[in-house]
Amino acid sequence: MVAVVLVALLAPALAPHGLGTFDLAHRLAPPIWSGSGDWSHPLGTDTLGRDILSRILFGARTSLGVAGAAVFLAAALGILLGLFSGYAGSWPDVVIMRVADIQLSFPYLLLAIAVMAFLKPSLLNLVIVLVLRSWVVYARLIRVVTLSAKERDFVTAARAVGDSGLRIVFRHIAPNVVGPAIIVSSFQLAELIIVESSLSFLGLGVQPPTPSWGGMISEGREYVGTAWWLSAIPGFAIAVTVLGANLFGDALRRSLDPRLRGVS
Repeated sequence: MVAVVLVALLAPALAPHGLGTFDLAHRLAPPIWSGSGDWSHPLGTDTLGRDILSRILFGARTSLGVAGAAVFLAAALGILLGLFSGYAGSWPDVVIMRVADIQLSFPYLLLAIAVMAFLKPSLLNLVIVLVLRSWVVYARLIRVVTLSAKERDFVTAARAVGDSGLRIVFRHIAPNVVGPAIIVSSFQLAELIIVESSLSFLGLGVQPPTPSWGGMISEGREYVGTAWWLSAIPGFAIAVTVLGANLFGDALRRSLDPRLRGVS
């Protein structure tokens, strides 16, 4: 994950070619390990002669940027709604949880396709769709943590000394939800990278000429038999990144939960 993040941040410096560079003389050039590969394009080129390595590096920026922004916004919205729902109880809790249940009742990918088809595909709309996918996960988890925390002695003591509801929520309860929220965020990052790639593959996510791993797979699907690297290499990048995010989340969960430390 550190390597992928660094690659995304340093993409302009690391990419051997610019995004707008076309080399039609080397169109569909194979990777360097192939017998006819060329070191000027280590991972080969696409149908327009664009360098695959450069597009993979810039695609990391797109995938991590979109998924990271969506995770941050979804976490902020879900944590606030979860804290409010769990602490306030009564009808606010019922309303928020019923909205969450209604959203969960729809197959998300179909809902995302419908929303993106209705709206104009753009990075902003894509982030909004991904936020709609994730806030429910945070809200339901934080609600449970809040319900447990508000019955603890330190909250009772805070009420006894006259602390307001807002102070109790943000000063005493909120610190207890940070650990679970961070763990969920790492897993959500992996999931949203897949969702973003799926929507881009279908043409409803990141739009050309902005590089996207899902879009690159879609562009290469007609050439799988003759130029397999067009789809295989961005697919491998997605797999490695998602695997890294999941392993990072699992390690983080074990390190933050004393009950799981030392468990293999």
